[in-house]
Amino acid sequence: MEQGGVKKRRLRIGFNSPVILGMTVLCLVILALNLVTGGIVNGLLAVYRTSWLDPMQYLRLFTHVLAHQDLAHYTSNFLLILAVGPMVEEKYGSKKLAGMIAVTAVITGLINVLFFRGIALVGASGIVFMLILLASFTNIREGTIPLTVILVAVLYIGNEIIAGLTVSYNISRISHIAGGVCGAGFGLLHHGGKMRRRNAG
Repeated sequence: MEQGGVKKRRLRIGFNSPVILGMTVLCLVILALNLVTGGIVNGLLAVYRTSWLDPMQYLRLFTHVLAHQDLAHYTSNFLLILAVGPMVEEKYGSKKLAGMIAVTAVITGLINVLFFRGIALVGASGIVFMLILLASFTNIREGTIPLTVILVAVLYIGNEIIAGLTVSYNISRISHIAGGVCGAGFGLLHHGGKMRRRNAG
């Protein structure tokens, strides 16, 4: 529509981050189903130690990040995921981000299975820490290590270690640390060469 010679554009809602938005909606649906079924859904998706002959053992290594205990648990994770995730997805691409989420899920799931017998793990907090650490690498320039990377690593991972030692060193804190380490590892993998190179001249 034109008014006074000026063409007016309609505002549209952009589906700017398919992986992050898709995960947000999927986890919300799973949360609702879990509440309706009285916890049965989380029982199916949570990762915990069972027999390695159980096919669900392998599936749960991925699915545990999609389940949450309650709305507060879900909201605390996805406020950060929605704030940081789209920037990371734009930087690295949807396929790479999906792969990094899957790898982080498997690593945090394996830690729970191998070291925390009898504990069922749910939640995307490991993914949150992975995204936060990975996002801090977005301003990498040749020959430099951004101070933001160092500060984020110290503040987030350091805080989890200190809190774990002084409060209770439980699986949720281990998942946070593992997720942060994964994010730092992905960042170094993608930007390590650029960090080592020095600007010409």
